[in-house]
Amino acid sequence: MNIFDQVLAFFTPFDCVGCGTEGLLLCAQCREGLPGASYRCFLCLRPTLAARTCSDCLNTSPVHSVRAATGYQGIAKQLVRKLKFSGARAASKEMGQLLPPPSSGARAIIMHVPTATSRIRSRGYDQAALLAKVYAQRAGLPFVPCLVRRGQQHQVGASRAQRMAQLQSAFSVNKQHKVKDAHVILVDDVVTTGATLQAAAAALKAAGARRVEAVVFAQA
Repeated sequence: MNIFDQVLAFFTPFDCVGCGTEGLLLCAQCREGLPGASYRCFLCLRPTLAARTCSDCLNTSPVHSVRAATGYQGIAKQLVRKLKFSGARAASKEMGQLLPPPSSGARAIIMHVPTATSRIRSRGYDQAALLAKVYAQRAGLPFVPCLVRRGQQHQVGASRAQRMAQLQSAFSVNKQHKVKDAHVILVDDVVTTGATLQAAAAALKAAGARRVEAVVFAQA
């Protein structure tokens, strides 16, 4: 996407992805109609309290919990596609406002799960970073981008086993002093198999993070 397309996409009024009303990508009525995500372990999908990783999966997972705003379907799926494939940066504001709030009393740092560099070049931005900034401002918590993505393979369409193999050592931490003993909230747009979150959280844990949880807009 060239600079002209980016400017045009930013300033041109959008139609609501749900009902077509002009003005916003997601009108108030369609926002209220989004179904809430179920509370479940992101790995085995068993129901859990506050979407925590179940005790069995927690034995091998560095992720404490994955909370989602909604399911990856219908209007939510269209909104994600607008952000990722149509240059609609404004969607990050709509989605960021809907992300689940931090746990009560949590003093955490917010960071995003970095997108593959090739995707950033083609879009002109990292959609996860946009979401994380909106979320951090809303939560009144610091946005501290510490993760660096080394593996650049696209994850769309890959199985969980393929994703895990591709993501081995895919992330590193470039500000370990910021991460050590920290409670980290990872932000991303969609969780599917959970392999990317697992790899990112593993890097943070290796750098000394005390706890890593995640919030996402949609859960597949």
